[in-house]
Amino acid sequence: MNTHVPYEPISVFDMLKIGVGPSSSHTLGPWRAAQRFVQRLDDKALTGQILQITVNLYGSLALTGKGHGTDIAVMLGLAGQDPVHIPVDAVRTLPQRIRQEKILHLGGRHPIVFDPEVHIVFWIAKSLPYHANGMQIVAYGQDFQVCEQATYYSIGGGFVVQEGETRQSQAVRLPFPIDSGADLARHCFEQQCAIWEIVQANEQSWRSAQETRAGLLRIWEVMKQCAWLGCHTEGVLPGGLQVVRRAPELYRRLMPNDTADPDAWIASIRQQGYTFSDVLKWIGCFAMAVNEENAGFGRVVTAPTNGAAGVIPAVLLYYICFVHPQAGEEEIVRFLMVAGEVGSIFKKGSTISAAMGGCQAEIGVSSAMAAAALAEALGGTPDQALMAAEIAMEHHLGLTCDPIGGLVQVPCIERNSMGAVKAITAASIALESDPAKAKVSLDKVIKTMWETAQDMHTKYKETSQGGLAAQISIILPEC
Repeated sequence: MNTHVPYEPISVFDMLKIGVGPSSSHTLGPWRAAQRFVQRLDDKALTGQILQITVNLYGSLALTGKGHGTDIAVMLGLAGQDPVHIPVDAVRTLPQRIRQEKILHLGGRHPIVFDPEVHIVFWIAKSLPYHANGMQIVAYGQDFQVCEQATYYSIGGGFVVQEGETRQSQAVRLPFPIDSGADLARHCFEQQCAIWEIVQANEQSWRSAQETRAGLLRIWEVMKQCAWLGCHTEGVLPGGLQVVRRAPELYRRLMPNDTADPDAWIASIRQQGYTFSDVLKWIGCFAMAVNEENAGFGRVVTAPTNGAAGVIPAVLLYYICFVHPQAGEEEIVRFLMVAGEVGSIFKKGSTISAAMGGCQAEIGVSSAMAAAALAEALGGTPDQALMAAEIAMEHHLGLTCDPIGGLVQVPCIERNSMGAVKAITAASIALESDPAKAKVSLDKVIKTMWETAQDMHTKYKETSQGGLAAQISIILPEC
């Protein structure tokens, strides 16, 4: 499924969302779908009549849903919890209570009998036609007659569409419509401005400039907190694969004298002198710290997905810690604007769903987003920033999604580190190049990415049935 739709306004806050790990497609998306279903019941005044709900998961959601906590997400969504605000501890404790009591309070209010082992069904041999991440929710009332049902698709990055719904996004008219890299480059040329300025103007179609700034700084706070927590949280990641967190040990080697909070942490890193080898280790540490938090059901920023959540924070931390230590809030906001816009172009022209395009759609896209943002932050022209995005994706083409045991741990955590380094390299190359002489445009590489996704065998698209997942023989306990 090519997600390209002519004139599809996408905000930076659609590409950068605060949520809970471990997966945007398999955790955040189903969570949002369950919330939407409860709202549907409320709107029709049906909630108090419901006696039972069954959730059917299909395709990739069924194949890797246990490892990605899809069942947990569905329960939390049905229980009226929100991924942005729920206390992280409750992500585990509330589903455990539902399992023990076999009672779920629909919308947080109406109690129904709910046994996850019975009422969440993983149809591992079935797929729905529209997208690999399909799910159906059915609500039953008196005499167990169907009161309401709906089919949803989690299409990547936490985006959810309901079967049969009509898009409403066209109601928003942007001053600078962007569907491609060429559109963005043309607007920048005609207005003689940077990418972030075009994005800022478009964002005012949704909210004020002050609100956009505040929202992006909130995004940055979550990214920063996530990286800091990942550097300070030891132990074994959940899921049964027995993967030990590595970021804390690497962090201790790089910074023996610890700090009390994320801001002091960044200030301390900026004051130290590091070798090139140390800086590379820091980049890996930042990226792995975020994705170890993600794998542990922590709070992260989907950028553009949870599985690739570590790339943009790692590159941004690299920029403000080692390249431009004087960088402040303005530089951070601009960086995130550019990253978000480039991600939206990939979503429109290809996909950000690993279940549709493999890991090129996750790590590849996040690397391209970070590369463009870094290139512009370092003084590059809009054409050089777009060239950086192209270079980063060009060298992720064909990357498969093959999570061992259906968990976002191996090889996903390390891949974030690799994606961050590729982004930095791509920006460096672009800044020393003349985009007018480039043989491949961003739009051409996006088109190639989509064609590669269509040609890629299904087993390499987040099924845990191919690649490394097929080579490592493990039996995981039920999550």
